[in-house]
Amino acid sequence: MANVGNQLPTQAVSKPPSGKHGNVLPLWGNEKTMNLNPMILTNVLSSPYFKVQLYELKTYHEVVDEIYFKVTHIEPWEKGSRKTAGQTGMCGGVRGVGTGGIVSTAFCLLYKLFTLKLTRKQLMGLITHTDSPYIRALGFMYIRYTQPPTDLLDWYDGFLDDEEMPIVQQVNWILYLSTVGLRS
Repeated sequence: MANVGNQLPTQAVSKPPSGKHGNVLPLWGNEKTMNLNPMILTNVLSSPYFKVQLYELKTYHEVVDEIYFKVTHIEPWEKGSRKTAGQTGMCGGVRGVGTGGIVSTAFCLLYKLFTLKLTRKQLMGLITHTDSPYIRALGFMYIRYTQPPTDLLDWYDGFLDDEEMPIVQQVNWILYLSTVGLRS
């Protein structure tokens, strides 16, 4: 587990077999870490929630139900679980990478989705889900962490001005997309 922090994501894209891509999704980057921040990944993998409760979930539908019932925010750390006093700059609690805390339910479930190796149909099911904005948000986060950067705009097109998301999430969404170069 100690090596997780030393692994650098590769820029490789594992492509589906030649011919019609159909339901198979390509995977961009590191096939083991999902391109997650090493501290977040370490905390996910050592989380009792991930190792015990989520281990029991074997299907896509079980994980979607778990998102519906358990996720209340999509930040990487549970509120109040990180010590950021005395930190400044990008490590001062702004980006969630300075110090560890209790990793959020959302990020545990995001990595669980990754372990299921979602299909295109399942991913579309997440981002068009009507029961919870958190299900949709985790679908978009899955896209951001696993899909080739050149494909991101195609995935996000049609969702950028989604009025169903609360205004705070819309602002965060626009700021988030600007960090990946999709909006200015």
